[in-house]
Amino acid sequence: MSLASDLAPHLSYLRRYARALTGSQTHGDAYVRACRETIVAAPEEFPQRLGAKVGLYKVFHAIWGTAHVDAPVDVDDLPRPERRLQRQLGALTPVSRQVLLLTAMEGFAENEAAEIVGLEPDEIGELIEAALADIQQQSRTKVLIIEDEPAISLDLAALVTELGHEVSAIAMTRQQAVKAAREYKPGLVLADIQLADGSSGLDAVKDILTQVEVPVIFITAFPERLLTGERPEPTFLITKPFDHRTVQATISQALFFNSSEAMVA
Repeated sequence: MSLASDLAPHLSYLRRYARALTGSQTHGDAYVRACRETIVAAPEEFPQRLGAKVGLYKVFHAIWGTAHVDAPVDVDDLPRPERRLQRQLGALTPVSRQVLLLTAMEGFAENEAAEIVGLEPDEIGELIEAALADIQQQSRTKVLIIEDEPAISLDLAALVTELGHEVSAIAMTRQQAVKAAREYKPGLVLADIQLADGSSGLDAVKDILTQVEVPVIFITAFPERLLTGERPEPTFLITKPFDHRTVQATISQALFFNSSEAMVA
């Protein structure tokens, strides 16, 4: 099997990680393209001993840590939240959050995360603890949950509450979601893709974003469909069935960038 074939199943998930790392689909996907181009240009330098997935993320991190990759989009053409964020040169994800995302979102073992970011394995636990402590210090906000399966919405509500946030409403349809956003003006939205009445969480969020600027995390059982890099797609994405640490890390990262954006404003 070729190196390209080995890497292909992992590229969509690398896009998810890169978007969470940069807070932007535009810039995250640009780093993933640069990673692919680097591997194509010098396949003999790919760290095969690590396996396809760990090696891919390690190459990505080498680019992330040493190069500035320009996205092929004018900043002024971006949506307002991304526009303000990308103009803030200091809005960088610290290594503690990188490690948390690698372990909680991407499922790497601590020794694998250490290999990817170029640290010693015994440093990873401390960095994760630092990231979790940072999460505890984040400002609390109101969260709108758009989800039509009661068991999942209750689970998400419990997680949100455990993190110290307030669940402002749980909506099961596009119409309910838009009404709740208008009424409660949430600071974060968690949105399923497919809703009970056949409506789309994507469409609900589009409607909401015409009324309020708010970070959004999408939840789906089919993440590959929204991680192609071929069209406007979500920046933050959780895969069903989800792990509680994945939800925690993703919420934290979305709010991390939102608070950075607020400082710029």
